[in-house]
Amino acid sequence: MERGICFYFGYKTNPKERAKDIKNAGFTCVITNADKKFNHQNGSIKAQIKNFKKNNLKLSSLHMRYNSKELPSFWEDCKLGNKLEKNLIKDVKLAKKYGFKCVVVHLKGNPNEIGYNRLRRVLKVCEKLNIPLAIENTSNKDAFVETFKNVKSDYLKFCYDTGHGNVFNPEYDYLSTYLDKLICLHIHSNDGSSDQHTLNKYGNINWDEIAKKLAKCPNELNLDYEILMVYRKNETSNEVLAETIKQANELEKLIKKYKAN
Repeated sequence: MERGICFYFGYKTNPKERAKDIKNAGFTCVITNADKKFNHQNGSIKAQIKNFKKNNLKLSSLHMRYNSKELPSFWEDCKLGNKLEKNLIKDVKLAKKYGFKCVVVHLKGNPNEIGYNRLRRVLKVCEKLNIPLAIENTSNKDAFVETFKNVKSDYLKFCYDTGHGNVFNPEYDYLSTYLDKLICLHIHSNDGSSDQHTLNKYGNINWDEIAKKLAKCPNELNLDYEILMVYRKNETSNEVLAETIKQANELEKLIKKYKAN
């Protein structure tokens, strides 16, 4: 399994050096965002791709550009809703241009036909370009569930976020319910009180149970970590990378154990 990490994981280090550090730590792929508001910490998407290629880092998922407060407008007939749709199409085209596996999407608000139709139009572009949309489990369970009920496409897929699963709607088994749709992961931990995007040692997620379910996934997955060390900063950047690759190796061992049974 490929091991990946988000390009920005909480340390404002030089992007060129960070890409090198990620490679040297043992990661083989990266997840990132093309939003210009992150250029100050990551560089432009073009510069990021150049850094990734230089360090032989493969591209995993591309996260959609978004502002959380704006997301509910996706379900409304308004200029902002139109903008969100256009930006999502731009991200799909960027994913195709650079070679990302899929585009990860956050849905927030009250699902309805306006938003479903927006997704259907985006998915037509996805089908043409062979780039799936992976809907992430976030705090808005209804938008996630209703979208899969009402929008049918082979290009509508699932991104499982382990931290979100632990803190938002933990009683709902996203993994087992949508396992056939699962194509990418956002792996991180928390203690169940908030969305902390931290290391396993600071959280309480049952990784054995997650590995047991992931072992049944019919699709090939990268072990992509979405660490954001803003709550605890006792570790250096390289220490976080070393700890995260250790976690990835341990998770892969668990998954292989359950696949063998």
